[in-house]
This record gives sequence, structure tokens and C-alpha cells, in this order.
Amino acid sequence: MSGHWIGVDWGTTNLRAWIFDDDNTPCASFTSEQGASLLTGAEFESVLLSLIGEQLPAQPQIDVFCCGMVGSRQGWVEADYRMVPTELLPDASQLKVFDAASGRLKVHIVPGVAQRSPSDVMRGEETQIAGFFAATPRSDTALCLPGTHSKWVRADSDGLKHFKTYPTGELFALLSKQSILRHSMKEGPTDSSSFSAAVQESMEFPERFLSELFPIRAVELLGSSAGVSGRDRLSGLLIGLELVNARNFLDGRPVAVIGADALSELYRSALAIAGIDAELLDGGEMVRAGLIATRQHYQGKQT
Repeated sequence: MSGHWIGVDWGTTNLRAWIFDDDNTPCASFTSEQGASLLTGAEFESVLLSLIGEQLPAQPQIDVFCCGMVGSRQGWVEADYRMVPTELLPDASQLKVFDAASGRLKVHIVPGVAQRSPSDVMRGEETQIAGFFAATPRSDTALCLPGTHSKWVRADSDGLKHFKTYPTGELFALLSKQSILRHSMKEGPTDSSSFSAAVQESMEFPERFLSELFPIRAVELLGSSAGVSGRDRLSGLLIGLELVNARNFLDGRPVAVIGADALSELYRSALAIAGIDAELLDGGEMVRAGLIATRQHYQGKQT
């Protein structure tokens, strides 16, 4: 098919890829659950080629720009971290560039970003952040990137300044699937009232967080859980506690939430309870914009 280059967002559990035309318009997209955690270095190329298959562009060698865990120590090839504060886009010398074994792919891996104090790292989110700033210059902004390990970031058009990771999604998964609370995690539509009440409680009384967990199970055992969703209450308690801890990132700055629709909506709702109006952006769109900006920046430095 027609196409000029490939963009890849390769996370721990999922893979997203796009074939781009010469004008950087995506002409094909692909998804897979073959995340980086399931692969060894030698397997990455074959998985990518199998996924794209017959739609691989026809030129002898295709440029591939990758971000995410593909550049981790356990990934395809390790790309060293950039340390904050740092510019939004990596310099050409900071990308890990190599010919893949087949000779069909010229791979460019975007480095992650790291922080010394407090110690923290990110891979993939830096490309979404670059995509966010690619369209419009902005002043100091608080960015929330919800997920298994949510990131809160201070950044502006000049670069990334500071960030912190909150394992909120991982804690939700552990508590809802492996603790006694799993018996009270009924699936169903989001119960906004249970969620909102829990967010409010966590923000007002964060010191009560631990003591509010077991009652999620107890009220059901006592038959007094009517109208209360244990799943949404647990989610609200955790996200509310995260917002309390992230208050230094807020501090009057404009806020943008970048991620998947359903989870991002929960964060926007929680921020609204705190009196904060947040801009909502799709994570897939931002990572595509970031990969395009990275490629353009790389090409500009090469000429």
C-alpha cells in the first residue's frame, strides 16, 4: 500500500502502530495485545512485521519511529533516559537508531525521561506530552496522564520541568482483584454518585483512606449497600487521594488530562469536584502527534 513511514507506541501490555503518508496523515492503524512485557529483544521485529503484514509500505527500507517500553532495558533495544528538565523533543543524537535484522526497517526509538529527585521515570508519556504541545505554544501547564501508573507533569512549550508517578491504577487492580474487596466489585455502568462521594471524602479527609477500605465489603455483608457501588467507591477513594497528593502540580495552572476516554472522564469528574475545569485529550491522538513532531525534529536536525 502507499505509505512513507511507521509510528509505533509499544507499551507494557499493548501495541499500537500507524502507517503514515508523506503528509503525515495516518492511512492505516493496527493494535495488538503483544505488549513489550511478553517479548524478547529478538521478537519485536517479527511481531511488528506480522501485525502490519501485507500493508507494509513498498519501499526497500521503511523508517519506524517508536516510543514506550520498546526502548526499555527489556525492550527491543534500550534507549537511555533524558533527564529533566529537558526539551519536549529529543535531539537527533538521543534517539536510538539502528537497522533491524531483516533490513526492511530503519528503527528510531524515542528515549524515556527520568528524574533524579525524587527518583522517577517515564516511557511513552513524554511523546504524548510532546504531541500536546506540538499544535499550540502554552505556558506552564499541569498534565495528568491516567493509567496503571498515572503521571502528573509540569511542562510548557520549552520543555518538561518536573513529574511524579502515582500507581493508582495498579492499586485499584490489586485491591479489586486480589483483596477481600474483590467480592464487592460488581461490574456495571459507572455509579457517578458513589464515585463522586468517595472522591469528596478522600480529598477532605485523606487520613481516613485506609479506614474507608474495609467498609466497602462490610456494608454489603450487612445488607446496607443498596445504591452504593463498591467498585466506583474504591475508584473514587483512590483517585481522590491521588488528587490530594498532586495538589502541588495544580496550584492555579491550567490542567489537561491525556488518556483513554473512560478513565480520563473519571479524572475530569474528580477534578471538577475539586473546582478545576480540565481539558480532555485523547491519548492515541497525542502520541501520534508526538511521533510526527519527533520525526520532523529528527529530520530537521539531520539536514
